[in-house]
Amino acid sequence: MKQLTKAEEEIMQILWTLEYANVKDIIATIPEPKPAYNTVSTIVRILENKGFVDYKKQGKGHIYFPLIQKQDYSNQSINNIVDNYFQGSFKSMVSFFVKKNDLNLKEMESILKEIHKTKS
Repeated sequence: MKQLTKAEEEIMQILWTLEYANVKDIIATIPEPKPAYNTVSTIVRILENKGFVDYKKQGKGHIYFPLIQKQDYSNQSINNIVDNYFQGSFKSMVSFFVKKNDLNLKEMESILKEIHKTKS
């Protein structure tokens, strides 16, 4: 699966939320200052070419929808971060975030509980 640019990912986040949308619907959810219609349309076509979205015709326009699930993209992105920045070690990644975010004991316990839930 290909990586997305920041702009592409922003549009995908909107499509994952809306599930189906035309370009005007996408623009409506973007905060000010809003991008030009042609800019969003171009990004959506790039996402289509990358295999992330598809469309169905509706009148003279298109309704776009995601082909890639958010969870699948999130998993792949996290794996890329771990591989590229932490030499493939989740332990190193967690250690980094613990040190940088100055987690307290309560937060660490909460994280450990979540880990144990997913292993069960």
